[in-house]
Amino acid sequence: MKTRFFMTLLMLAIVVVAIGKKKDVKKELWPDGTEISAWFKDTARVDLSGLKHYDVTAYGVDRYADGVQTQQIQAVIDRCAQEGGGVIVIPRGTFLSGSLFFKPGTHLQIEEGGELKGSDRIRDFKIVKTRMEGQTLDYFAALVNADGVDGFTITGPGTINGNGQKYWEEFWIRRKYNPQCTNLEAMRPRNVYISNSKNVTVQDVKIINSPFWTNHLYRCENVRYLGCFIFAPTEGVTPVDPKRGGPSTDAIDLDVCKNVLIHGCFMHVNDDAVVIKGGKGTWADKNPDNGPCSNIIIEDCTYGKVHGCLTLGSESLDDHNIILRRIDVKDASRVLWLKMRPDTPQHYEYVRVEDITGQCGSFLVVRPWTQFFKPENREDMPLSQCNNIYIKNIQMKVKNFFDVGTSDKYRLVDFSFEDVNVTDEKDAFDASVIEGTTVRNVIINGKSR
Repeated sequence: MKTRFFMTLLMLAIVVVAIGKKKDVKKELWPDGTEISAWFKDTARVDLSGLKHYDVTAYGVDRYADGVQTQQIQAVIDRCAQEGGGVIVIPRGTFLSGSLFFKPGTHLQIEEGGELKGSDRIRDFKIVKTRMEGQTLDYFAALVNADGVDGFTITGPGTINGNGQKYWEEFWIRRKYNPQCTNLEAMRPRNVYISNSKNVTVQDVKIINSPFWTNHLYRCENVRYLGCFIFAPTEGVTPVDPKRGGPSTDAIDLDVCKNVLIHGCFMHVNDDAVVIKGGKGTWADKNPDNGPCSNIIIEDCTYGKVHGCLTLGSESLDDHNIILRRIDVKDASRVLWLKMRPDTPQHYEYVRVEDITGQCGSFLVVRPWTQFFKPENREDMPLSQCNNIYIKNIQMKVKNFFDVGTSDKYRLVDFSFEDVNVTDEKDAFDASVIEGTTVRNVIINGKSR
């Protein structure tokens, strides 16, 4: 009896310890304190091997054609959709095309040595109702388009090449002739545009040389970018000015999106890398086409040369729970850029930037953004605000760690700086600029602040 009694006590003790350990498991939290779901831990690649594959060369697309084959490739996509779905395969070779439209049940796979290359003539891209620069309008479709295609997957290891050279040259010629020429007036397609879709994965593919934004997602949910190589040249694209790169080639624009994971990607573009968007204008918060972005994680990425690693704005309304972590920065102009438009009501909150190494120009930038803005009279215009911005575990060489300006158009409150060790040429850190600033173990140029 005694032996049984002690065995029972031992088993109870083991159960208690196990329960205690289970309670000790630390849940990962968003900046606002809510729990991050297990979905964000899953970086497993989507397996398309069980689906029917449609090698485009088996359906009338010529591997050696010199001209565009938009209609022929689109016919394969349409056939795939009509037959119940499957994978459109771009095999080894270069396949020139204008705008392609993927249908529900279809996917895109580009094999090693395969290249889907965009036409360098804008006439090969359809004008459609789309989304650009925080507004819904008629504009040119992208090279790869997917609207309402839940589960859509793009996989490599081949290349989507926007073939942007002629578009870039024309843009800089227009700007030289007319410095007020806008992005839209230059008439350029994007590389990838995915809209109104859930459970999207873009994995292990090279997406390069986009004439305009490289990847644009609008009203998408549960999106993963895994192991992608995203590139556009940052100089030498035009004899008009050899220092110029491919204009407005943002790596990934997230426009009214929720639940996004960008993991293990390389980004080098002649504009911002990951950009949070949602609308612009004095009444942007009243327009149903606009909206918030939330629950976004960018992690374990490497940045070459970019204007901003993580940029909120310039066309953005309400951004909540955004994390940039464990990144290495080679040559960024800025790491965290909060663009504040005086003509748009904006609220950026619960943003965490942590575990950053490398070098940059400015680390934190908060300034008014007035490029192409149109202030209008609105008596009940909300005051814009940035709050609960957390910066932690920073080891960098910077030119200006704290590039922050105040304005009567916005309020800055509750920023936190913790475990920061930087060399800073400007040495302009001033905690008093931001209301409710918390500073813990901040060392700048060897001195504690």
